[in-house]
Amino acid sequence: MFGYVRPSDGHLTAEDKQRFQAAYCGLCRSLGRRYGLAARMILNYDFTYLAILLSDPEEAAPCRRRCVSSPVRLRAYQPATAALELAADESVILAYWQLRDGVEDHGLWKGLGYRVSAAALRGGYRKAAAARPGFDGRVREQLAALSRLEGECCPSMDQAADTFAQLLAAAAAGVEDPVRRRVLEQMLYHLGRWVYLIDAADDLQKDAVSGNYNPVALRYGLRDGKWDEESRRAFARTLDHSIHMIATAFELRDFGVWRPLLESTVYTGLFAVGRAVLEGTFHKMPPREQRKKHKKAEETT
Repeated sequence: MFGYVRPSDGHLTAEDKQRFQAAYCGLCRSLGRRYGLAARMILNYDFTYLAILLSDPEEAAPCRRRCVSSPVRLRAYQPATAALELAADESVILAYWQLRDGVEDHGLWKGLGYRVSAAALRGGYRKAAAARPGFDGRVREQLAALSRLEGECCPSMDQAADTFAQLLAAAAAGVEDPVRRRVLEQMLYHLGRWVYLIDAADDLQKDAVSGNYNPVALRYGLRDGKWDEESRRAFARTLDHSIHMIATAFELRDFGVWRPLLESTVYTGLFAVGRAVLEGTFHKMPPREQRKKHKKAEETT
């Protein structure tokens, strides 16, 4: 996906940080085992959170092995589970269509990286789509709807965001328990809405230069990708509404050992990332300074 859903390090114990890292490494291994090395390249925090949301409340005993990124020291990772396999399959499908979208949005040379990456992932995508045809069909349907809105230059950012929200909510369709599935659908729907809107806000200046469709710019009449204070405040309230809806659904379910990770993300991490994007500091700062900025923002949330 987009890399905006991140753990809030300042609010996590060492044990929780290790648990998140084990889930991250476990998803990486599931991607590699099921789809090869190219699939491991798509791994990010967003997909790890998808795996955590889909996981059982109890944590499986971690395994330890060396890997390419850690050839000397043994790394703990979550063993293969149905949740990790589902997350791996859906991650490959989402990443492939995101790359295809990048191909459509860029010219021949600027889109070359997207074309190469999509080609490398194509075999894995076909296998994942065969394993999860319902989810792949839903992704195709919603992306086609979004493409139509882009073609019409639709000024409704809610309508555009709804397409991605519906797409991400479909990731819970493979959950058997109907109550748990409903909770996850609500969380993923509003998370998808938040991710779509924060990505559009992050791309304001880039889209102003390229002329690409940006529903946030259209909704607030922004010129040159620059906020006015009234629009910034109104948009922040929209982002906060999505987070509050995620939190409402989150409180309906026992997430067991994963609760501290999810709680710190929902109640602090998303707010901090949103603030950094609106301040224009999310990608400009070096990683260390970016973490300091996020921590400071979290302390004032």
